[in-house]
Amino acid sequence: MKAKTISYVALFTALTAIGAFIKIPIPYIPFTLQILAVYLAGALLGPRLGLLSQLCYVLIGLIGVPVFAEGGGFGYIFKPTFGYLLGYILGAYVNGWLINRFNLSTIRSIFFANLASLLTVYLFGCIWLYGAMKWVVETPLSIYQTIFYGFLLPAPGDLLLCVLCAIIIQQVRPRIARFTKIKELKHPWAKPTL
Repeated sequence: MKAKTISYVALFTALTAIGAFIKIPIPYIPFTLQILAVYLAGALLGPRLGLLSQLCYVLIGLIGVPVFAEGGGFGYIFKPTFGYLLGYILGAYVNGWLINRFNLSTIRSIFFANLASLLTVYLFGCIWLYGAMKWVVETPLSIYQTIFYGFLLPAPGDLLLCVLCAIIIQQVRPRIARFTKIKELKHPWAKPTL
């Protein structure tokens, strides 16, 4: 991997970490700005490098660097919010894959790619929240409570960020492509080149 590629991945890893510290506390799942970095990483770096940026973020946190919303360390996997971090990894891939595969360029189409990414994050997050509350914390939530606290309560803010990022991506992506020269091929198995 070239130094330029590593620097792009590191930039979005850092943006995700910064987003963790900009938070609004709500029950169980704090609202953060991390999802912004997930949308942007997938859209601007492409699916593979977007995924890699989020994977690096999670691994850095698991080795003990306090980059998560509530610290860091391997024990974080037992926290009810860890599923959202796993969702970031696949969410960035989904966003980048949809945008590249279908050559999305309108605000509306990018919004739907962001939305698919967001739903991916919430799917992983809610499943993990339910399991962690039941088997780790031993304060089980019902399925309704899991959906309410894990999805319905934080979703309005994330939907607003979904729209905001669609506008940013639509404006920035064509301009940034000239500087980054990252070419994601149409086939999902193809390697990105610089």
